[in-house]
Amino acid sequence: MTTSFRNNYPILETIDSPEDLRKLDVPQLTGLCSELRQFLIMNLSSNPGHFASNMGAVELTVGLHYVFNTPYDRIVWDVGHQAYVHKILTGRRQKFHTNRKLNGISGFPNPEESMYDTFTAGHASNSISAALGMAMASQIKGENPRRNVVAVIGDASISGGLAFEGINNAASNRNNLLIILNDNDMSIDRNTGALSSYLAHLNTTKAYNRFRYKTYKLLKRLHLVSDRQKGFIMRFNNSIKSLLARQQNIFEGLNIRYFGPIDGHDIDRIVRVLSDIKDMDGPKILHLKTRKGKGFAPAETDPATWHAPGKFNPQTGERQAENTTTGSPAKYQDVFGHTLKELAETNKRIVGITAAMSSGTSIDIIQQSMPDRVFDVGISEGHAVTFAGGLAKDGLLPYVAIYSSFLQRAYDHIIHDVAIQRLPVTFCIDRAGLVGEDGVTHHGVYDMAYMRTIPNMTVAAPRNEHWLRNLMFTSSKKASGPIAIRYPRGKGELPEWKNEMHEIEIGKGECLVEGDRVAVLAVGTIVSQALKAVEKAKSEYGINAALYDMVFIKPLDNELLHDIAKKNCVIITVEDGVKRGGLGSAVMEWLAAHEYKRIVRTIGIPDQFITHGTVAELHKICGMDAESICNAIVDASKPKNYYINDFNK
Repeated sequence: MTTSFRNNYPILETIDSPEDLRKLDVPQLTGLCSELRQFLIMNLSSNPGHFASNMGAVELTVGLHYVFNTPYDRIVWDVGHQAYVHKILTGRRQKFHTNRKLNGISGFPNPEESMYDTFTAGHASNSISAALGMAMASQIKGENPRRNVVAVIGDASISGGLAFEGINNAASNRNNLLIILNDNDMSIDRNTGALSSYLAHLNTTKAYNRFRYKTYKLLKRLHLVSDRQKGFIMRFNNSIKSLLARQQNIFEGLNIRYFGPIDGHDIDRIVRVLSDIKDMDGPKILHLKTRKGKGFAPAETDPATWHAPGKFNPQTGERQAENTTTGSPAKYQDVFGHTLKELAETNKRIVGITAAMSSGTSIDIIQQSMPDRVFDVGISEGHAVTFAGGLAKDGLLPYVAIYSSFLQRAYDHIIHDVAIQRLPVTFCIDRAGLVGEDGVTHHGVYDMAYMRTIPNMTVAAPRNEHWLRNLMFTSSKKASGPIAIRYPRGKGELPEWKNEMHEIEIGKGECLVEGDRVAVLAVGTIVSQALKAVEKAKSEYGINAALYDMVFIKPLDNELLHDIAKKNCVIITVEDGVKRGGLGSAVMEWLAAHEYKRIVRTIGIPDQFITHGTVAELHKICGMDAESICNAIVDASKPKNYYINDFNK
């Protein structure tokens, strides 16, 4: 990439910061946008990341950094997987080949990485609230010159409840926030015609807005209008525009200026409009119509597949096939999807719920054949949970499939709207554990800790696909309250994953390997690493360590724990989640409550946020790989550690 950079990207190679960008003439920006797309294609074809969303946000990003004085002016990205061009233009072009790699740049905005990354953005719908806070802070501090703050939010993200809370608050406070709506899929407005295009042009010009402002000031001096009536006039103005354009938009009823929609790939117009409206007083929304995958035909045709396509041929668009062979293990999400469909075929009470992750959770498998029994509620995790509670209250059995790190947003709903009433909702927690390259905002490492604190909640983690299916089957049969079942991203380990399902006794674990002196207690798919460690400890060091699959984090297997504790051995807990509050904490609490004094060593995620990298790399960093677990077994078996009957680490 670097050897031919000068020949392929003559404009882009001159830009190391937005200050360099602003030295260009407006006509040069079209060529720059073309080079940026080629740069994205060449880099992401070999180092995969989020593709379609970034291809669609090129002109938008160039326009923002060209017009606004970043980093003094703030750009707050929503979700953040549309911010690759932002990173390229803000001094990280030469490092972009390290995107999402261990010790490389993050795939999402990260304030610790750059002063241009104003706010952490891994989840959806938070940009407006955060940007409004920044705008109000600047105003309260009386910063001079005026600091402009821009929130960039996608059409899907704006459906989230938090986004509407932010818009409502922005409309009721004096501020100068600019909200950019990147509309690349959902149709908020009908296709525009000649008249509405003219109106979109007219209402963003400086001349029009000077006239509008002077008219308002005159009416105020004549005591024909007051500040209190300003919101009514703004809504009336929006209604007149809607009447003339014969279309409506969702913002008409708000005390907030609305501009657009305009072509989000017309860089000349974007620059002109942003220049015209950036210094206007009051909150504003600029609606841009963009196309995901813009500039790369396969991605434009199928943006969902090209959201994160993996490696591909940059010339032909042919995607590199996954390394699969006949009879290889399936992805856990697919095992979930097929199993849910299988259960629903024999149980009419079962329904599925997802929050804008139909294909990501594979709930689309049942959706295709039973569309009336699957609900995609959009980016609204809290609503998904409360909605599930309502379904369960009147006799249905909802299976809620949400990524672990996204489910955190619905914690209050889980407690208040499900657990208190013991409603039979099954939480199928996808992407549990360390997820790899998506990094700190997406690791699903807190679910065991936050779920096990909730009364009436059952928390389980299967060690393989058979156990996932058995747990799902059990939840459909023993629907006496909520149950959380967590499983990781990626493939399982069993080529023959479709077993004959059977019920599992709630709260029962299993001894996988008999042993003495050291007892390894593991849960979830990390059991496979613990098994390798136990085998290595025996074959290479002659240490007979026992291994237990606890299966349930809550309730714990009392009988099994009594048997382990009576052996007076060192206990090592292993989990793919945070150590504080997880399985290790639960075991130590149980031992203390039953007055056992035993050494307990915990292996899991330390009390810190974990960076991005491959799952194998991150497991090693956290001491959760087989070799590290084996070393812990060897150390725990030494006499100096074995005979001290006290907690010491």
